[in-house]
Formats: sequence, C-alpha cells, structure tokens
Amino acid sequence: MSGLDPVQTAIFVVFFFAVWFLPSLLAIFFNRKHLGKIFLANVPAGLSWIAWVALLVWAVTGKLSGKLAKKYESQQVSAS
Repeated sequence: MSGLDPVQTAIFVVFFFAVWFLPSLLAIFFNRKHLGKIFLANVPAGLSWIAWVALLVWAVTGKLSGKLAKKYESQQVSAS
C-alpha cells in the first residue's frame, strides 16, 4: 500500500492550485480590468515568490489605484 489517500491527495491538489492562482482569484474581485494579464503572468510567477507577491499586490490594488487617482484629480481641480 502506497499510503496515499485519494481524498487527501485531491484536497492537496485543490489547495495547491488555489494558493498558486490566488492573485488571479483576487483579481476577479479587485482588479477585473487586468484579470487576463494577471492570470497569464500568474502561471510562471508561481515559481518565484517575489513575482507571486508582486502579482498579489497588483491584483488587490486595482480598485484602490482608481480611487486614489480620482481623489488626486479632485484635489487638483479644487486647488486650481
């Protein structure tokens, strides 16, 4: 007997891919505009922690960057 339970193996595989593609999953909610780019970059980025974390930040800051840009524009208009 090999000691590998098929249920545990399936759970591990699902968990592994969920973590690997976490930036893409977060981009669905936070940065839909760049979802395709994030997904394509996510495939090789999983091999590098630095690239994976950078994608995670990019995926989460999508709506935030838009809000900051609008706030900056409104401050520029009111300062004029």
